[in-house]
Amino acid sequence: MGLLNLFVASSMPVLKVLLVTAVGSFLALDHVNLLSEDARKHINTIVFYVLNPALIIGNLANSITYDSMVKLWFMPINVFLTFLIGSLLGWLVNLITRPPPHLRGLVIGCCAAGNLGNILIIIVPAVCKEKGSPFGNPSVCTTDGLAYASLSMAMGAIFLWVYVYNIVRISVEASSIDVNDSSDNEYTSETTAVKPDCITEPLLSPEKYNTSEDSEDSLPCTRFDETKQLGFTDKVKQNIVKISRKLNVKRLFAPSTNGAIVGFIVGLVPMLRNSMIGDEAPLRVIEDSTMMIGDAAVPVLTLIIGANLLKGLRASGVQKSMVIGIIVARYIALPIIGTLVVRTAVKFNLVHADPLYQFVLLLQFAVPPAMNMGTITQLFGKGESECSVIMLWTYVCATISLTLWCTYFMWLVA
Repeated sequence: MGLLNLFVASSMPVLKVLLVTAVGSFLALDHVNLLSEDARKHINTIVFYVLNPALIIGNLANSITYDSMVKLWFMPINVFLTFLIGSLLGWLVNLITRPPPHLRGLVIGCCAAGNLGNILIIIVPAVCKEKGSPFGNPSVCTTDGLAYASLSMAMGAIFLWVYVYNIVRISVEASSIDVNDSSDNEYTSETTAVKPDCITEPLLSPEKYNTSEDSEDSLPCTRFDETKQLGFTDKVKQNIVKISRKLNVKRLFAPSTNGAIVGFIVGLVPMLRNSMIGDEAPLRVIEDSTMMIGDAAVPVLTLIIGANLLKGLRASGVQKSMVIGIIVARYIALPIIGTLVVRTAVKFNLVHADPLYQFVLLLQFAVPPAMNMGTITQLFGKGESECSVIMLWTYVCATISLTLWCTYFMWLVA
């Protein structure tokens, strides 16, 4: 297949995403105000709790079987490697650009956490429908591609809230401690500087208050030598409680993750699958209703991405070297390393020969940062404007980067 045809097939989905994103940005302008900040919050809530889970449930339940589970075992490892390698690249970006302490976790998060769900759900079906696509039957390609993208979204959500959320939390807390320590040191130095040197007599006379130099011997003393020894099980329970609080288990089981669990159960349990999936299933109306709701996720997500990116145009004062470093890490270094990882896995027969599956694995290394990074910065109240600027420029650059990498990846797997 010619390289020009592959370029056209890969550029069309990106252009479609760009056009719909531009519509979302237009609707969020002040003089239009159809996607105001309050409207975006409500729509984001609907997408987060309803549309995304419905899309994941429908696609996984349709395509997940025991045979496909054997084929997909490498995807969680691949997602883990994207986070691991991205974290190392983010650490290098911090080392070179030296951003403020409260932004170091944000830099690592943007390099580690890619948009492993929304972008794949938008791009993969669009690539399948192009005439120059190397992935065969468009309907089969779309069904399998959405299943791969749905599993990718679920795994990305788990790693995002388990790992990246806590990286940003630690960075913000460490910077707050540093600020408090510096303010305390300044206060101590100021009080020390104004301490008078002429006072040589005690301010309170021991005779007046009937105290003596040995009065401290008569004060009661509380001893903590005999502390209660906790048993092994109690210590384990305490550690589990501490870890669960730090990991924020409630966010770990996000609606997308729960949707993936339900999709796996329906797809793998024969009784449930036979009753809901297929044209002859007695409860097929449940599947049809779920798919109808999930189909709305893709256009709504694209509009919201465009509206959210508009905030980056209004922010200022962000370190340019930091933004450039993230772009280089995500769009140059990470895809190159990811290509080596996936091709090595294919060479050792760790990944089956499905070109679409290999394409999705490769694409996981080339997507822009996860949009949920903005949500995480909002939770901690630090780095929101900087995150908006990072999202703006990384997604602008993604229009070119994704087109080139998609072309190369399709040529590689074809």
